[in-house]
Amino acid sequence: MYGQERKKGRRNAPLIMDAVHIVIGVLVVLLAVITFLNPEGNQILLPVIFALAAALNVFNGIYKFRISGRSSAKKAAAAAQLLLAVLLIAVAVVSAISIWR
Repeated sequence: MYGQERKKGRRNAPLIMDAVHIVIGVLVVLLAVITFLNPEGNQILLPVIFALAAALNVFNGIYKFRISGRSSAKKAAAAAQLLLAVLLIAVAVVSAISIWR
């Protein structure tokens, strides 16, 4: 019984990842349009955009790591995705600090 529940979660994982991609993608595009329409008034949205991009990379990295199995190449790709997420978080922090000064 326990193994069946676990498999069911793995079957739904691609659907959940698609939903995450759609939601975060729409948010990033919407915030980018709002930011570029009025850059002076909406500067604060830039760190949010970078943070959302980092969150998307974290979700992708974790998903890739879970489905990688024993493949070291796939695990390396997942680690690269997580490293990119860390870099995007750093950019978001630097952006937020520079805006708030």
